[in-house]
Amino acid sequence: MAEILGLGLSHYPPLSSPDEAMSWILRRTLEDPSIPQAQKNPSAWPKTMQEEWGNDFGTKAAAQHRQAMVEQCRVVRSHLDRFNPDLVLIWGDDQYENFREDVIPAFTVCAYDDLDLYPWRHAQGSSMMEGGKPNAWGEGPDKHYRLKGHKTAAKHLVTELINQHFDLAYAYKPLHHNSVAHAFMNAILYLDYDRIGWDYPTLTVPINCYGRRVISAKGFMTQMDAVLEIDPPGPTPKRCMELGAAMGKILHASPWRVALIASSSWSHAFLCDHTYRLRPDTVADRKLYNAMVQGDFETWAQQSTEAFEHAGQQEILNWCPLLGAMQALNCKMEWSHFEETNVFNSNKVFAVYETAK
Repeated sequence: MAEILGLGLSHYPPLSSPDEAMSWILRRTLEDPSIPQAQKNPSAWPKTMQEEWGNDFGTKAAAQHRQAMVEQCRVVRSHLDRFNPDLVLIWGDDQYENFREDVIPAFTVCAYDDLDLYPWRHAQGSSMMEGGKPNAWGEGPDKHYRLKGHKTAAKHLVTELINQHFDLAYAYKPLHHNSVAHAFMNAILYLDYDRIGWDYPTLTVPINCYGRRVISAKGFMTQMDAVLEIDPPGPTPKRCMELGAAMGKILHASPWRVALIASSSWSHAFLCDHTYRLRPDTVADRKLYNAMVQGDFETWAQQSTEAFEHAGQQEILNWCPLLGAMQALNCKMEWSHFEETNVFNSNKVFAVYETAK
């Protein structure tokens, strides 16, 4: 039996930006004329949000938020390096990047060959680096990774999943993207924040997290009063957990040591109407986090698509397969961290599960 390691982190795009730009999403939201002016007045915000915002639009708090995120990414990377996997599998969303109007699969295994990943060319929009904006590392457009694929493992995984009645998509090359969507690209950038390199063969598994908004809102921000022709929903949390359980068991029975990674922040302010899109639903996030820490997988499996959408938690679908795999392999949480914020769009969660042997 192969060993399996479970990890989780955030791929929060503004971490790629300098501190003074990290509150960009909130600043843009404050320009939305359909949000009541009284709600946009900082005096109406929670005290902790006012403190983060300060008198510099969150720049000082951004440095602290960055330090906290980078420290947690380093913890996750240290566990990954000690494990030294044959394969890294990342679950992430595709935010109208590779999949668009021509096809929106619920789940896809990207069985790519080796490819060149250029962070500052391939995902400028999704990483909020349009027009050559500066990034946190001061890197130029020639910065790249030679991202190793593992087509043999990918084809084995898809074959076994189909034999177990999971009718999922697979792809041998990108469709509307030059490499991989930002959920995967940023996970690699942040796990390699100190630029020590990334040599692990990597398999990306996009999930249609944005469901009813993936085409209608192009997976991103709209004005709060925008009338959208909504799309069909994405897969349910329970189905994502079932898929993760099956994938975990298949890979545990394979010859490859695999690190399974969930890539996403949790509640996103710009998706959360009941907070006027100004801050995330921290109450809903804390409920799920506490359940995760306690090994309460049933609470997660009972969540509905509507509950996730109400709380702006669409991207937590990326965490559901990780929890499904950890439950199926009887892996206990070894370490976790919840980084709370009101100003920087989303709460960030990091986790390490003990290795399944």
